[in-house]
Amino acid sequence: MNELTKQIAESFQCKYTIFEQKTAPEAVEQAYRKALEAGKTAGFYPAVLLLDEYAVEWLQDVVKEDYDRDTIIAGCQDDGKRILDERYEEYMEDFGIEEMDDFIGNETQGDELSQFIGYISFSDGLLEADALLLEIPVKNPWEIIGYLPMGGWNECPAPEEMISICKYWYEKYQAVPAVFTHDVMEFYAPLRLNGVDSVEAAKEHYAFCPDRVDQGTRTYKLSELAAGLEGSEVWYFWWD
Repeated sequence: MNELTKQIAESFQCKYTIFEQKTAPEAVEQAYRKALEAGKTAGFYPAVLLLDEYAVEWLQDVVKEDYDRDTIIAGCQDDGKRILDERYEEYMEDFGIEEMDDFIGNETQGDELSQFIGYISFSDGLLEADALLLEIPVKNPWEIIGYLPMGGWNECPAPEEMISICKYWYEKYQAVPAVFTHDVMEFYAPLRLNGVDSVEAAKEHYAFCPDRVDQGTRTYKLSELAAGLEGSEVWYFWWD
């Protein structure tokens, strides 16, 4: 076992399981779902953290800055929808009406995700690096961001915004933040869109992560993302 992996795991001060690099991803997925069910009565929410070299640097920087997880959890606001609306309007402000219609498009097919992919190596289909399955002792799933304060770089929302968005999405879709790498975040959404219009949901996903359409679709159309979300239990976001 990598000693640094163990040190980082213990720094979270919660129960954890280590999955070593090259582990079959199915083992991680199964363990996550089992932990999610167990956490309902045991008082925790699980999260998977891939410890590639960039994530390790990020976590070490957080420690250096004396990050206060309790402060960000206590500061969570009911303004996730406002944040997403403002971000979407900002990205759309340069579009004319015709350009807007073209961006949305009328695609009827898109990729559906039912399994986590953020921690999988493209070269061999196995775990890209050591990963932790953390049993984070929080009452609400959005409070995971207090322990894993992702964001604040490029177009990724700052942690203070991220936690509010996660709260909003849990209340609206029952989606929970589940997988973290240094530049990927995945949600588990067992109710899928929970009856919400797919284009409405896709607009929120684009506001959260423009690359979800700009680099994550074949047609660069919002409707392609929307079509895929209708059958997806996993929401994937990658910030370039």
